Amino acid sequence: MARLAGIKLFKGLEIDLAPFEARAKWRRFDPDEVLVDFDEPSTDVYFLLSGEVRVLMRTASGKEVILYEMKPGDLFGELAALDGVPRSANVTALTRGEACVMPASVFKELLFSHQPVAERLFCLMASRIRELNARFMEQTVLDLRHRLYSELLRLSTPRQDKSGERVITPPPFHHIVAARIGCRREQITREFTMLTQEGLIERTRGALILRRPEVLKARVVEALRTDH
Repeated sequence: MARLAGIKLFKGLEIDLAPFEARAKWRRFDPDEVLVDFDEPSTDVYFLLSGEVRVLMRTASGKEVILYEMKPGDLFGELAALDGVPRSANVTALTRGEACVMPASVFKELLFSHQPVAERLFCLMASRIRELNARFMEQTVLDLRHRLYSELLRLSTPRQDKSGERVITPPPFHHIVAARIGCRREQITREFTMLTQEGLIERTRGALILRRPEVLKARVVEALRTDH
């Protein structure tokens, strides 16, 4: 079975991936290792087989904004492969893992010779654009507090053992949340304290629990409606 068969872009498709895998490289990486950096001229596409990575942008002053965190089955680097423009983001490993590194020419051959793969890539890119558009609107329209509510909802998943609650596992570090919504760590700490006092969140050893996510969602909806 092809090693790339578990990648979301190819999963369930009847495609012989072996010829494409034969022209790719396999790269193991360690935590904090930089896989792709800003303005690199490289155009390889990375398919994440194991481990997790973080995609971020950095301003000239050194301020970082986190765009995504990716897990096994995801891919990155497709933009540079398609347009040849130097890398627009940094990708750093969060854990130990392995990636398939495919040259742009091989990736485009695979893409253009299999329409279902191209359609999936278009849908993936469209979903990322929609998410970035939503975050841009929040950054423009919402104050820090409501951006935090929205980000917590986005990061969380439904809690299986309790109806209505949502959970973020593992609990996010305050400086990471700050980098995701564009503020300082101290501001996140203050907001988390207030949310805890309100009984809206609870931090355990392994998770951050959103006790009443519907309240957070209602506050975001109201803030967008009043546009403050």
